[in-house]
Amino acid sequence: MTPLTDRSKVVSKKQMTFWERIYLPAILKGMRITFGHLFRRKTTIQYPEKKREFPEIYRGRHVLKRDDKGRERCTACGLCAVACPAEAITMIAAERKPGEEHLYREEKYAAVYEINMLRCIFCGDCEEACPKEAIFLTKELVASEFSRDRFIYGKNELVEPMDPGKRIDVTKRQTPEVLEFKKDVNKRHNR
Repeated sequence: MTPLTDRSKVVSKKQMTFWERIYLPAILKGMRITFGHLFRRKTTIQYPEKKREFPEIYRGRHVLKRDDKGRERCTACGLCAVACPAEAITMIAAERKPGEEHLYREEKYAAVYEINMLRCIFCGDCEEACPKEAIFLTKELVASEFSRDRFIYGKNELVEPMDPGKRIDVTKRQTPEVLEFKKDVNKRHNR
């Protein structure tokens, strides 16, 4: 039977030499690589005793920031949820009631704000999309859990504490131009 195309190749059946048949050179070459790795410096870190240093721009657990007066910055505009490629952020907006001016900056706030950490890819798009600088990614790791339900972080896990001493510093994640802009109190954004 003749082939339909001319793409067939003739394969030569090359006879193995004596050294190739006993596999000894291949075994010695593999042992040389193994012993070479045996005496190298270890890259493993003994975690509980030593902790790995993360760079300042490491993207870890999320935090919802407060302003200088302790009010929540988030206005539930939804830009972070729209920017999230993994669709990990959900929120429900509510209007501020009279007497709650000390809790929320704007008339609208996020009554429910949730991030599904199993879906989050820690890309930082939510951080870049936020016009109020309300959400940031910190250097903290997301803790491991046994239940999937515990990976859905609500406002109780995300909002930073009221105490100014326990707040998370995110100035290292901001450019010098942004830090200079934030010093001008005449801008509406900084009030």
